[in-house]
Amino acid sequence: MTRCRTTRPSGIRRGWRGRRALCVGLVGVLGLLSVPLAGEPTTRPTRGAVIPIHGVIDDIMRDSIERRLTEAQIAGATVVIFEMDTPGGMVTSALSICQMIKTLPADLRTVAWVNPRAYSAGAMISVACNEIWMSPASAIGDCAPIMVAPTGGVAELGGTERAKAESPILQEFRESAARNGYDQLLSRAMVVMSAEVWWLEHMSTGERRFVDELEKKALMDDVAEGERQWRLIESYTNVATGKPVPLSQPIDRADTLLTLGQDEAVAFGFARGVVRDIAELSNRLELSGLPLRYPASGWERFAAWLNSPLVRGVLFMIVLIGAYVEFQQPGLIFPGVTAAVALVIFLAAPYAAGLANIWTFVLLGIGLVLLAVELFVLPGFGIAGILGIALILVAVIGTFVPQEPAPGTEPAPFFSWPSLPGTWKAIERGIQVLAGSVLVAILGILLLIRYLPRVRLAQGVVAPNPDAAGLALVDPTERLIQIGDVGVVTGDLRPGGQARFGQEVVEVRSQGEYVEAGRRVQVLKREGMRIVVRPLPPEQAG
Repeated sequence: MTRCRTTRPSGIRRGWRGRRALCVGLVGVLGLLSVPLAGEPTTRPTRGAVIPIHGVIDDIMRDSIERRLTEAQIAGATVVIFEMDTPGGMVTSALSICQMIKTLPADLRTVAWVNPRAYSAGAMISVACNEIWMSPASAIGDCAPIMVAPTGGVAELGGTERAKAESPILQEFRESAARNGYDQLLSRAMVVMSAEVWWLEHMSTGERRFVDELEKKALMDDVAEGERQWRLIESYTNVATGKPVPLSQPIDRADTLLTLGQDEAVAFGFARGVVRDIAELSNRLELSGLPLRYPASGWERFAAWLNSPLVRGVLFMIVLIGAYVEFQQPGLIFPGVTAAVALVIFLAAPYAAGLANIWTFVLLGIGLVLLAVELFVLPGFGIAGILGIALILVAVIGTFVPQEPAPGTEPAPFFSWPSLPGTWKAIERGIQVLAGSVLVAILGILLLIRYLPRVRLAQGVVAPNPDAAGLALVDPTERLIQIGDVGVVTGDLRPGGQARFGQEVVEVRSQGEYVEAGRRVQVLKREGMRIVVRPLPPEQAG
């Protein structure tokens, strides 16, 4: 049987092959278009993260920011927004945060949102970011070197001391300004009170420039009226209303530190714009959605709270009262353990915040050793005990004192003698807190002595205060020898000696006269444990 095979015309076959080749080609072209060219960056959603920086900047804040930055990067954030609301803080901590920001990956965009203030160290951190945004009624600047005061605020430095601490701050501002495009003269004016800053505009080109007093003199004051090319800018634009605001020149005098409000910051090119809330900022930054917020943890806020003067004063008071109760009632354990825990917290909290240094713990250890030697080894109380107490007090006060910044890029010394007003102010505050704690502890100890034995819970573990009857000495001969009993002197009374009453030999005293041995005597009276006797006349001696 012969099979017949149907065949397509050659023209149809060639047409089908042509269409198939065309389809394959189109698929290949689309595939090539979907692959990014070499060196071309791939696009990814712009995810934001908000890291609030609120309150005084210290080492606790620095470690908290480092932790939150790591979490934001793990979550895939491409834009990090630092929400600034700080009066400033420790120079060393702020420099570390700036370095942390600058070493972030190049594709991670950093934004400082001043809401509502970024003073001193806060302005330094803001300038370290790629861009700055302001909120309504906000301000940035006044980057004078400061020291953290024990009250939780900041202490400003004097003229000579300021120059010592300005070097690392100026270097940080110069580097950040050059890196992020902020004006160098404005940045310097936030730190140094040494030169005026003027804002000029070129009459022909419209170029605007910030100049110091010397450059302003060369461009305007030393040029004839008809040849002058530069003029003073007389106003800037209010961001909210769009209306001009009169500008007072110079914008920064030689005796002030530059501080910019939101409109000035935008007009001077320091800030990109003014936004009311995080939603508006997200739109301006073209984020794919609202950014995630990374607040400080409860433990970090708790650590900051532990460094407040009130809390530290209470802790030191607990140490004193607990130690007193433990020494008075050995074996109770609870007061001693409480005092030890309070002492650990008292020392650990400032160390975590960057206030306490290693030398404070070294002095404390030496002082405790000297005090222990004085109490348990050496008799009495002398030089070792006094020196030990002095070292302990110096170490405890030292936990209130921040470390002074080193000039330039030099590392901070292990120990430096206080030279800045803020350091002496911190020492004064530490003495005040400790003195108040000692006074309150003394009052608490007196109240414990008076009322603790009356508390029902304490009666089972603390022995009650003895009364007069409990303190009275018990005379074992009181019932054996009564007034009027007669005995024989066993040794001469001069006027004291011994006499036998029955089988008992006791100490007796005459009324001052001499009584020879063997003489009979009679008990005249008893004064506590003392027995007074009188010799019997010879006719009664038998």
